[in-house]
Amino acid sequence: MPLDIISGFGILVVALVVLAIIVLLSTIKIVPQGYNYTVENFGRYTRTLTPGLNMIVPFVERIGHKMNMMEQVLDVPTQEVITRDNASVAADGVAFFQILDAAAAAYEVSGLKNAILNLVMTNLRSVMGSMDLDDLLSNRDAISERILRVVDQAAHSWGIKITRIEIKDINPPANLVESMGRQMMAEREKRAEILEAEGARAAKILRAEGEKQSQILKAEGEREAAFREAEARERLAEAEATATKLVSEAIAAGDVQAINYFVAQRYTEALSKIASAPNQRVVLMPLEASSLIGAIGGIAEIARASFPEAQAPGTTAPPTATTRRAGVPSAGDRG
Repeated sequence: MPLDIISGFGILVVALVVLAIIVLLSTIKIVPQGYNYTVENFGRYTRTLTPGLNMIVPFVERIGHKMNMMEQVLDVPTQEVITRDNASVAADGVAFFQILDAAAAAYEVSGLKNAILNLVMTNLRSVMGSMDLDDLLSNRDAISERILRVVDQAAHSWGIKITRIEIKDINPPANLVESMGRQMMAEREKRAEILEAEGARAAKILRAEGEKQSQILKAEGEREAAFREAEARERLAEAEATATKLVSEAIAAGDVQAINYFVAQRYTEALSKIASAPNQRVVLMPLEASSLIGAIGGIAEIARASFPEAQAPGTTAPPTATTRRAGVPSAGDRG
């Protein structure tokens, strides 16, 4: 009898120990980093457990949902989209989201990832379907931004933050890609021809401007040369007029030497021009040599009259043309 009592008491103690361990394990909850647990009291949400060691009331409270609070990636499958200009394209993408409110994400929507995926897919078709194909292919960033704004606003009530939506690929049909390639080639050839024509036009304009400037400079040079030549002729004429005036005044004053100087100068210049002609080898002059000698003699007399101190003492002056004509026979007379 005592042994039975002892055995029954031992079993009871063991049962109580096991029960205590079970109750302790049910009371202590360890939440890992990056997760939040919701607590339900008889099926009703009461609070949220944050990462670390937490305590709940056993048999009364239980863990409802274990929510991942880290940023997550959701792959958007390929979608067939009809653009505004009736072009069919296939597009896919990727969405990044993060749970900010564990209770709202757990109890405001059923099937959180499926709900986000369908929301992204429908808005993807809606946004891309409202654009032309050319805009669709060249404005991926704008498409992503529009989809992100709409989806994030819709998911806000679920305690979700849509951080980013990216369009991975847009694939038009093969025949459409070929047509776009031909169109691009035609556009490039058109631009090349336009640039070539503009270059030729610019070259012609520059060439014409250069010729115009050359003609202007040439005309200005000719005008300047003509002006200088006329000025030189004017000055020469003034000098001639002055010389003639002085000779006339000397003649009027009875100075015969001035006449001899003037005639001798002109006579000598005429002879030098005849002798320096490039197309003549022999010059026949039916002139008397005594005339030239007489002219030179006249020049000598003018020099002696102008500079009497230049003659050396005791030097006899060379005979003048008048002397030769008076006392010395000329070469013609000797002949």
